[in-house]
Amino acid sequence: MTKLFRFLVGALGALVVTGCLAGAGLYWWIGQPDFRARVEKQAGAALGVPMKLGTIRVDWFPVPAVALDDVALQTNPPITARSIEARPVWSALIERRLEVATLVVRGAVVPQAGVDVLLATLQRRKPGAVDAKKAAAQKAEAQAEAQAAAGMAAGAMLWIPRRTVVEELTWISASGVPSVIDARANLGTDSLPEAASIKLRKGPLAGAQADIKREGADWLVDAQLGGGTVKGRVGLKLPSAPGREMMLTGELVTQGVEVSAITAPARPLSGKLEATTALNARSTAASGLIDGMQTSTRFTVTNAVAHGVDLVKAVSTVGLSRGGETALSQLSGQLTTNGKAAHVTQLVAKSGVLNLQGEVSISPAQALSGRVMVDVTAGVAGTFTGIPLVVGGTLAAPEVTLTRGAMLGAAIGTAVMPGVGTGAGARFGDKIGRGLSDLFGKKN
Repeated sequence: MTKLFRFLVGALGALVVTGCLAGAGLYWWIGQPDFRARVEKQAGAALGVPMKLGTIRVDWFPVPAVALDDVALQTNPPITARSIEARPVWSALIERRLEVATLVVRGAVVPQAGVDVLLATLQRRKPGAVDAKKAAAQKAEAQAEAQAAAGMAAGAMLWIPRRTVVEELTWISASGVPSVIDARANLGTDSLPEAASIKLRKGPLAGAQADIKREGADWLVDAQLGGGTVKGRVGLKLPSAPGREMMLTGELVTQGVEVSAITAPARPLSGKLEATTALNARSTAASGLIDGMQTSTRFTVTNAVAHGVDLVKAVSTVGLSRGGETALSQLSGQLTTNGKAAHVTQLVAKSGVLNLQGEVSISPAQALSGRVMVDVTAGVAGTFTGIPLVVGGTLAAPEVTLTRGAMLGAAIGTAVMPGVGTGAGARFGDKIGRGLSDLFGKKN
């Protein structure tokens, strides 16, 4: 019992001494002359964008750490954080070396527009762009700073932490819609994620969460959103040499996800999504993987409702249709994406009196364009077969209308033979219009 007591006292004493030494190391570290200015300068030089710090303080609980308050990266709009806390490796700190064990980011505001500016700035910075004289001056300055820091690495603030915790990060999309996110990530010895989790607390996808776990050379993805799941495997092949491309590949299976939860706040379609997706991307930079990602998805939506457009009305009125909705018993197709652009082919939609086939494209600005053929049989609208409709508008406010040739043909057909003549005239007029369009190189 006495030996155990001595052991506990000794262990506690060792912890206290280590904590005091770590705290002293932190005070020594931030007590260097012009420390804040050096941090701002080094971070700004590394990122290519000026950075401003509010205050720098030492926290003791739960472990000694340095906290930077009111951090602002001066992009336009700025990327800010209420607090960034670096918890160092104690043993390294006692030796006056900074190695970040855990990084905690609280209250960050990250506008997509600001991220785009930062990425563009980093891409413009090339190693060969600095002349020899400037490079020599920078080297001399770096050596002077290293000596002033008593051997501490000048770029220590940029070391990748083994564990990162993000609390209440507000991401603002390109359209200005905010989402509040909590996230955690643990890195392996190769600086790649071993495990990560993310949860959306507020915003269009509030309640969604995802977990990623490393398994060999791949990562297993398990996400819950919109009342369903997205599961699969993603792999990353690192470049074989500097300047070579890295490659991202993956396969995902979506089950029972509410479509409107994915497209929120826009609600062009509702229903339960079942899909299989293959994705791939190649880039020399990690930031380019998202912009250059290509996906191919085979999808089916059950109990689908197309909001903002009444297809039966569009056919029966032989004109433009905005508003309303179309209930569908079947909706399926093939979706391919390239960056932010998307294209739907093999589109098939059916209801009790409606049958639709065609294709639709979605631009990076979410503008719709496409062409579909619609059959309406029986019902109050009468019988119309093979009616060509042009899809336009935006994802948030879609619209459909007959082509100009089809509208003229439908008017003539209706005058000659109401009902049957309307559909026949629309088809005939559309063919004539498309033929003239091809002849003169104009869109109809």
